[in-house]
Amino acid sequence: MIRFLHGADFHLDSAFGALPAQRAAERRRESRELLFRLADYVNGHDIDLVLLAGDLFDSASPFRETGELLAAALGQMRARVFVAPGNHDWYGPGSPWETETWPENVTVFRERAMTAAEVPELDLVVHGAAFTGPDQPESLLAGFTAPADGKVHIGLLHGELDGAEDRYDPIRREEVSASGLAYLALGHVHKRMEPLTLGRTVCAWPGCLEGRGFDELGEKGFYEGTISDSGEVSLTFVPFARHRYEILEVDVTGKDPRVAVEAALPPDTAGDLYRILLTGETAEGGAGAAALREALADRFDTLEVRDRTRMAEDLWQRAGEDSLRGLFLRELLARREAAEDEAARAEIDLAARFGLAALDHRDLG
Repeated sequence: MIRFLHGADFHLDSAFGALPAQRAAERRRESRELLFRLADYVNGHDIDLVLLAGDLFDSASPFRETGELLAAALGQMRARVFVAPGNHDWYGPGSPWETETWPENVTVFRERAMTAAEVPELDLVVHGAAFTGPDQPESLLAGFTAPADGKVHIGLLHGELDGAEDRYDPIRREEVSASGLAYLALGHVHKRMEPLTLGRTVCAWPGCLEGRGFDELGEKGFYEGTISDSGEVSLTFVPFARHRYEILEVDVTGKDPRVAVEAALPPDTAGDLYRILLTGETAEGGAGAAALREALADRFDTLEVRDRTRMAEDLWQRAGEDSLRGLFLRELLARREAAEDEAARAEIDLAARFGLAALDHRDLG
């Protein structure tokens, strides 16, 4: 029985551009520390084989220190480690795959064609290939078939399955089916995909190891698996990131916004980065995003609150008041009734919301 770990898309040295500069720097440091947590996991769970399917760096020229730290972390793993460079960290002159000194237990695939690496102590062969530039328009698996020699054969590639465009190793289903591989470890897709069985080959994408923005939501981690002597594969997803990105939509119609948000939140969010979207109708023309953000900030690593509420229809009834508020609403209501489309009416509603907030000395955020 072979125990393996399959990870991909670490994107070390990502900019984390949506965060404040200090927090972005902290996140980059945390990403490097995650490498050594991964090494501890490998050693603590008797992993035999580590498969890393590309884009471990966010670019082909990361900081030198980052390459040194990755090499140190992989060298601590009491396992054979295999790496297939991807479209972000492609193998080429000056890349860390060429310039860094990699430990003896680490094999980096360097050719733009499937090559074999024997692991005799496990009666195993790992086949892999590398991006040698930012694009790979032809499938690296095309024409490949593992030999029927009684050994377990595993594939390691960065690429897409039936991709919409032929830029990132567009692997075809029929190529996977014909490969003769017991398992095909893939990278590039940042959302974890449930394992597929094509022919006799199981293939999977673990997604990125840690989210970097609100387009990478939820639990992030890696696959841990086993391969029997007969080539049967079993996989388990292991959540591993310390921080999650989450978007929570809360309807605050007829409710106190803070009470509604707190009721919708899970119990433990201290390490997470949240974007809360306030929706529904509010009689006052705003749910107070800034005040809510300030009140709840200490419950999160990072918090955004966006006010998407709309004004209750009966608010316009106050346009009849003999007051500055009434005069303001009458003027906007006349424009709203003359508006030709919903977009224009929404813009007028927004103007009313902020105008009323200013009259009431409220901050909508």
